[in-house]
Amino acid sequence: MANQGAALPLSQTRQVTQLVLLALIFAALPLVRATTDPSDVQALQVLFSALNSPSQLTNWKSSSGDPCGESWKGITCEGSAVVSIGISGLGLNGTMGYLLSDLKSLRKLDMSDNNIHEIIPYQLPPNLTSLNLAGNNLSGNLPYSLSTMASLSYLNTSRNSLSLSIGDIFADLAGLTTLDLSFNNFSGDLPSSFSLLSNLSLLYLQNNQLTGSLDVLKALPLTTLNVANNHFSGWIPQQLQAIPNFIYDGNSFDNGPAPPPPPYTPPPPARSNKNRTHGAPPAQGSKGDSSQSNKGLTVAAIVGIILGSIVVALVLLLVLVLWIRKNKTKDSGARTPRGSLSVGTNNVSTEMQEQRLKSPAAVTDLKPPPVEKLIVERVQGKNGSVKRMKSPITATSYTVASLQTATNSFSQEFLIGEGSLGRVYKAEFPNGKIMAIKKIDNAALSLQEEDNFLEAVSNMSRLRHPNIVTLAGYCAEHGQRLLVHEYIGNGNLHDMLHFAEDSSKILTWNARVRVALGTSRALEYLHEVCLPSVVHRNFKSANILLDEELNPHLSDCGLAALTPNTERQVSTQMVGSFGYSAPEFALSGVYTVKSDVYSFGVVMLELLTGRKPLDSSRVRSEQSLVRWATPQLHDIDALAKMVDPALNGIYPAKSLSRFADIIALCVQCSKQHSFSLTNSDRLRCCPVIKLEVNVVVFHEVPKTQPEPEFRPPMSEVVQALVRLVQRASVVKRRSSDESSFSYRTPEHEAIDMSF
Repeated sequence: MANQGAALPLSQTRQVTQLVLLALIFAALPLVRATTDPSDVQALQVLFSALNSPSQLTNWKSSSGDPCGESWKGITCEGSAVVSIGISGLGLNGTMGYLLSDLKSLRKLDMSDNNIHEIIPYQLPPNLTSLNLAGNNLSGNLPYSLSTMASLSYLNTSRNSLSLSIGDIFADLAGLTTLDLSFNNFSGDLPSSFSLLSNLSLLYLQNNQLTGSLDVLKALPLTTLNVANNHFSGWIPQQLQAIPNFIYDGNSFDNGPAPPPPPYTPPPPARSNKNRTHGAPPAQGSKGDSSQSNKGLTVAAIVGIILGSIVVALVLLLVLVLWIRKNKTKDSGARTPRGSLSVGTNNVSTEMQEQRLKSPAAVTDLKPPPVEKLIVERVQGKNGSVKRMKSPITATSYTVASLQTATNSFSQEFLIGEGSLGRVYKAEFPNGKIMAIKKIDNAALSLQEEDNFLEAVSNMSRLRHPNIVTLAGYCAEHGQRLLVHEYIGNGNLHDMLHFAEDSSKILTWNARVRVALGTSRALEYLHEVCLPSVVHRNFKSANILLDEELNPHLSDCGLAALTPNTERQVSTQMVGSFGYSAPEFALSGVYTVKSDVYSFGVVMLELLTGRKPLDSSRVRSEQSLVRWATPQLHDIDALAKMVDPALNGIYPAKSLSRFADIIALCVQCSKQHSFSLTNSDRLRCCPVIKLEVNVVVFHEVPKTQPEPEFRPPMSEVVQALVRLVQRASVVKRRSSDESSFSYRTPEHEAIDMSF
C-alpha cells in the first residue's frame, strides 16, 4: 500500500507536466502561424513613426513586432500578408511616411478623418482597390503613382487642402466607380482622361476652384454628379441633364439650352426622280413654267449631274492614289488617329511641312489644345534629315498677340528675370490671371534644338508636382518660342539668402529645412517617378522660387531638353551655374541624375552657411564653398562656426549635425564613405574654378576619377530629411526646456516643426 500511495503523486505530476507542455505548444502556434511578411512589418513601422507613434494605435510598434500575430489595431491579414489598414477617426497627427509602396498585398487603405498633414506620398501601395484619405489636412496634389493603380475602384481625398490642377492620370483607371475630390482647392480645367473612366458612377467635385466646361463628363455612366461651387462655365451638356442626382449650382453656366453642334453644310444633293412634279406636259414653247416632264430635264440639271459625277470620280481617284501611296511608304505601320497630321510623301517641301506642324499651336488665347493625341510625325527635309514632334501637349496654346498684350509688348517694366535661354516677364491677362512668360532667345537654340521645342513642351506639360513650377502654356507662332508658367511671387532662394535687406525676410532654420525637403521631393519626382527620368541639369538656388508661405517651387524643369548634353562654350551668363556643377561635369561635360544630387548638396550648403557657391570677394581658401566647407562638416565645433550668421544662433544643434551629414552624402565623390575621407581626399574631390572673361577654366582637376554612382538616390535623401524632421518633432514634444542651442525660435516659429 505504501508503494501504491507513493506512485500516485508521480503519475499526477506527469499529467500536469504534459498539460503544461501542451498549453505552451498551443500558445506558440499563433506566433508561428501568423508571422507577418517582413516588408509589410517595416512599412507599418515607418508609418507608425511618421504618425508620431500615437497611443491610439494599440499594439503597434516602431521596431520589431508582428502585426498579424499581435492584432495591431486596424490591421487585417490574410496569411502573412497585410491586406487592409483601417485607422479612420482616431485623431492621428503626422504624415503618411515614405514606405507605403512596400505593402504589395494591401487592397484597402482608410486613414480618413484624422489630422494627417504634408503631401500624399508619391509611391502608394500598388494594388489598392480602395483608398480613403478624406477629412485630413493633406496638401499638394494627387500623386502620379495613382495612374498605375489599375485595380482602384474607390478614391476619396475630399475635405483636404489639395491644390493645383487635377493631374491627367486617369487614363488607365477604367475600374474606378467612385471618385470624390470635393472640398479642396483644385483649380484649372478637368483633365481629358476623365472621359476614359468608363465605369464611374459617383463623381463629387464640389467646392473647389475648377474652371472650364463639363464636356469630358458627358459620355460617363454617372448616377451622381456634384460640381457645385466651382467656376465652371459654358453650357451644360444635354447628356448630363439626364443624371438622376445632378447638382451644379454656384457656377457660371450659360442660360438656356446647349447650342447645337457646329453646322455642317453637305454638298447640294442631286434631284431625285421621286421629288419631281408629275403631270401633263406643258404647252410647247411656253415660258416661265419651271415644271418638268417625265421624259425631260433642264439644261442646268444636266450640267449639275455631269459636274457632280466628275467631282465624285475625282474624289474616288484621289482616295485610291493616296491609299496606294500609303501602302508603299516605309512608315505605313503607324496608325494616324483622327485629328492627327499625316505626311505621306517625301517630295513635300520642308517649309510646308513645318507650317503644318506648327498650325495646331496657332489658336486663340486660353483655348485648350484638342483632346485628340498627335502621333509622332516624321518630316523629310531637303537635306535628308528627319524631324520629329511628339505629343500630346496638355498645356494651353497662346498666341503671340495675347502674350504681347499681357506684357505690354515685353516691356522692361514687366521684366522679372533673365536666364541662359532668355528673359522672363510677368504677364497680366484680361481675366485677372498673372503668369510668368519665358521668352526664349532664338540665338540660344540651334536649328535642331528649335525643332525639339514642341517635344520639350509636351514633356514639360506632363510634370505635376506641388514643388515644381507648372507649365501652363506655350507659344510656337511666327518663329517665336515662349513658355507660360505659373507665377510665384515671393522671389527666389538665391536672393532671399544673399540679398535680403529686410530682416523679416531672413529664412529661419525651420524654413530652410522645409525648402530642402520640398526641393528634394521635386528632384525625387523628376528622377524616380517620371519615366523616363528627367535630369534638371541647372539645379541652383536661383531656380528655387518661394511662395508667400515660403514653400519651394523648382523652376526650369525639363528645359535641359533644349540644350545639348555635351561640353559647349560657356558665356558669362552661365558662369554662376558652375558653382553647383559636379566634378564629372568638369571632366566630361555630361550631366546625370547623380550630378543633380551633387548640385542639391551645394544648395543645402547655401542654406546652412548663407554663402554663395563661388565668391571671389572672400579669401582664396574660402572662395569655393564646397572646398571650404566639406572638411568641416563632421567637426561639431567647426560646424557651429559655419552656420549662417543671419540665424543668430537660433537652430537645434542635433538637427544641424544631421543636416550636415546629408550634405556630405550628396557631395561625396569617392568609394570611401564621405565620413571617413581625409581633408586631402576632400580637397581632391572639389576642383578649383577660376573665372575669366567669357570662359571658365578648370584647374587642379581631381587626381582620381570622381565616382558619382556612390551618391545616394534622391529618395534616400528625402527619407533622411523626413527622419530629421520627425526626430526634431519628437524632441520638441518631449522637451519643455529651451536651451541656447535648442529651439531658440521666434514665437511664430515655435510650433512649426512638423514641416
